[in-house]
Amino acid sequence: MPIEASDETLVPVVQLKDHNIALLFSNYMKTLGIMIDIEQSSDAGYIIHCHEPDLAQVKIEFEAFILNPYANKYQQAAWQHGETVRLNAGDYTLLKSFKESFLAHAGWVTLFVFIVCWLVFLVSELGWAKTLFTSLHFYPQLSIDAFVAEPLRLIGPAFFHFSWLHIVFNTMWWWQLGGSIEKQLGKTCLLNVLLISAIVSNLGQYMVSGANFGGLSGVVYALVGFVWWFGYLAPEQGLSLAKPIVAFLLFWLVLGFVDLLPVNVANTAHLLGLISGCLLALFTVKVIGVEKSKH
Repeated sequence: MPIEASDETLVPVVQLKDHNIALLFSNYMKTLGIMIDIEQSSDAGYIIHCHEPDLAQVKIEFEAFILNPYANKYQQAAWQHGETVRLNAGDYTLLKSFKESFLAHAGWVTLFVFIVCWLVFLVSELGWAKTLFTSLHFYPQLSIDAFVAEPLRLIGPAFFHFSWLHIVFNTMWWWQLGGSIEKQLGKTCLLNVLLISAIVSNLGQYMVSGANFGGLSGVVYALVGFVWWFGYLAPEQGLSLAKPIVAFLLFWLVLGFVDLLPVNVANTAHLLGLISGCLLALFTVKVIGVEKSKH
């Protein structure tokens, strides 16, 4: 139960046993411009404090939060304002905490693509890289006959990654942004973004450099463009991307085009993915409508 306020500048709001839940609520309140202080109590619990003028609003927000602490808007806040969590004996185990957070944020489309990418990568690391790349890479010679014979090659390169850094970067962004889109707008919307951006980015990269490329990066940039523009066009829906993150990813895109990165980058796929994501957000909001896109 909420604790009664005192006359101090910082007043107690509620005591929780789980440090992670306390941090999750604190991170969400930061997005509302309200600062929360977390103090460890003598009985291994955690007391949330706030400034007295904010007490009424914090109590209201907490009542809604505690009913579903792993809702999308709280996970989004954790991503934007998350703190490093040191787990104590009274907290959830690391495995349990990770499992709950990971699964709560992702629908089945997000998880399926995540798992497929990692299965392909791990099998390739076991010595099957050449065989898998040959099976998944874009058409050596694009034609109607080639498409009819092997239509999945249009999106196949998105599932093949060349290094640990490559797959970790791509799949974690996929989980974060794809999970947000699926939870907020539904699996159909995420599938549309995935398929359209994969086809557009793969086709564009093939036209520029041939079939020797792979990775989910084009789709990831489409997710960035989609969430970025969707948040701008329909901010009331709660789907957004922090400006510093957008700036970082756009800066990374520019570095690729001026050839300042230490690795080979599929720049065309990134750019076309970003553009397709922005246009899909515009289409979703202005043409088919936000409510319809949820189904």
